[in-house]
Amino acid sequence: MIVRPACEADFGAFLGLAAQVEHWFGRMVGEPGFHAAVEEHIRASTALVAVAAGGDGPGGDAPLGGLLFGAEPPTYHVHWLIVSAQARGTGAGRALVDDAVRRFVTGPGSLEVVTFGPDHPGAVTSGARVFYERLGFTPAEATDPGPEGGSRQVYRRTVRPPGSV
Repeated sequence: MIVRPACEADFGAFLGLAAQVEHWFGRMVGEPGFHAAVEEHIRASTALVAVAAGGDGPGGDAPLGGLLFGAEPPTYHVHWLIVSAQARGTGAGRALVDDAVRRFVTGPGSLEVVTFGPDHPGAVTSGARVFYERLGFTPAEATDPGPEGGSRQVYRRTVRPPGSV
């Protein structure tokens, strides 16, 4: 598996990933705001894509997953992370998060992600909460509901730049 910065040719792949999870997160594929966010992250080089080895060319094979990242040190944000249904459990999500930390974390701080609240139907089915806990995140405060009306919760973990003690 290879994690690389996304490029313009990967835009459609991000929409394909989003289509797989709209039943949990609400509409994204047809939403101009989502399109703008993906395009902005691609332009800023803060969008990453995981592809199978050999499918590493821009716009090549269907991606295993994608991530949009943001930083306001000392707080860093996973804005969006999706692993394709067929790649869940293969390490693609972990690889994306690890690569984002390596590329974008410049000082000590915290890494945050908003995921399903404990009562959301996707909380168990998607495996998102367990996934983040396995990466060292802990549940924090509740936050605004998602666009589909489901509960959301912040997950947080301490981060340091790679190589620091």
